[in-house]
Amino acid sequence: MLGLPLAIFPNLAAWLVPGLALAQERSYEWGWGMHPMWWGAWSFGMMFMMVLFWGLVIVGVVLVIRWLLGQGKETRTDSALEILRQRYARGEINKEEFEAKKKDLVS
Repeated sequence: MLGLPLAIFPNLAAWLVPGLALAQERSYEWGWGMHPMWWGAWSFGMMFMMVLFWGLVIVGVVLVIRWLLGQGKETRTDSALEILRQRYARGEINKEEFEAKKKDLVS
C-alpha cells in the first residue's frame, strides 16, 4: 500500500515541473520590448517626478554652497562714510562740514 503512493511522485513531478516553469515566466522582462511601466500616462508622470526630484537636489546643493561661501564674508560698509559719522559723533566736525563731506563721498 505504501509502494503505490511512492510510485506516483516521480510521475506527478514529471507533469508539474514544466507547469511550474511556465507559471514563473515573465515574458515582458526577457523580451526586446518595452517594460510595462512605460505603457500609458504613468511614464510621463514618472519622468516628470524624476526631473523634478533631480532639479530640486541640484538647486538645493547650489544654495547650500552659496550659503556656506557667504558665511565668511562680513557685510561691506563704506568705511569713509563710517569714519565721517564717527568724527561727527565725537564732535570733531560740525554739521555743515559733515553734510559737505558726506555729499562729496556719496556723489
